[in-house]
Amino acid sequence: MNALYYLKLYLLTIPVFFAIDLLWLGVIAKDLYQKNLTHLLSPTVNWPAAFLFYLMYIVGIILFAVRPALIAQSFVKAAVWGALFGFFTYATYDLTNLATLKDWPLKIVVVDIAWGTLLCTLVASASYLIGRWLS
Repeated sequence: MNALYYLKLYLLTIPVFFAIDLLWLGVIAKDLYQKNLTHLLSPTVNWPAAFLFYLMYIVGIILFAVRPALIAQSFVKAAVWGALFGFFTYATYDLTNLATLKDWPLKIVVVDIAWGTLLCTLVASASYLIGRWLS
């Protein structure tokens, strides 16, 4: 597996991540975040920062979950390491916010960590399958 392989894998994983996360943020949990974080949300999204985060985050999923799973040829490894990556990264974000921001809701901490765990499990699993397809 060379750099071109991983570039293709990355480019094919991007729409998977966005489809899943935008379904969550834009449809399923939209009201949850609006109701609980209205007092903290900016009226506009800083799209360059958001896209930079997402593009970097997908690299993390591939680097820490998908690549080791592809080497081991293990779908389960992709799912488990994806789940762990999502859990620890979302827990870092949410628990830091809970510790440092006034009125950061505990409900959001719990739901968001669960979501991050599920999101990364799904994306890492799908990316693993894409990677197997590419090879």
